[in-house]
Amino acid sequence: MDLSGKTLDSNVSLSQANLSSANLANAKLTGVNLIGANLQGASLKSTNLQSADLIEANLSGANLTKAALYYARLIQANLSQANLSEAKLDQANLTTANLSKANLVQASLSSANLTGADLSQAKVSKVNLSYANLSGVNFSGVNLSGANLSAANLDGVNLTGVSLLGVNLQSVNLSGQNLSGFNLSGVNLHRANLSEADLTSANLCGANLSYANLEKTNLKEAKLVGANLDNAKLAGAIMPDGTIHE
Repeated sequence: MDLSGKTLDSNVSLSQANLSSANLANAKLTGVNLIGANLQGASLKSTNLQSADLIEANLSGANLTKAALYYARLIQANLSQANLSEAKLDQANLTTANLSKANLVQASLSSANLTGADLSQAKVSKVNLSYANLSGVNFSGVNLSGANLSAANLDGVNLTGVSLLGVNLQSVNLSGQNLSGFNLSGVNLHRANLSEADLTSANLCGANLSYANLEKTNLKEAKLVGANLDNAKLAGAIMPDGTIHE
């Protein structure tokens, strides 16, 4: 099916429609009902899907490069191996969506809801996740190089094995997180909440920890050469030499 460049009224319902491998590039589908639709392998490059209903839709392997998905509802949608590079997903609802092995390079997901989503092995370099809800997200096998996670919610996220080099973690809540041995050199942690986190043997050289909350944080044997600790809260923190900060 070739609907490239077409405009469909928001009253149109394509719920459960079979649109696999369809050409919908540059189409205007704002507010369209695509709940449960099969869009596997479809071309949606630069398609306008703002506020579209894509709940439980199958978008695996679909090309969504530069697609506009502002406010779209993608709850439980299957986006595995989809190409979402440079896509605009700001304030979209991706709760429990499957984004495994998806390409999210330079995509914008500011204030998006990704609660419980699967991002395992996804490409997320230079992705904008500022203010996004990432609670319970699966980041296994992910390299976050150059990503912006400023003020993102990371509650319940397992960061073991995840590279945070070059990631903007300003104002992020990492309270109680196990970051032992992590390489956080040069990372922006301005105003981040690291209270009671485990940062033993972590590399924080050159990191920006100004105004960060490090109360009761374990910094034993952590490397802090060149780190900016201006106005950081350190009450009760275990310092690199093992002493407790008053």
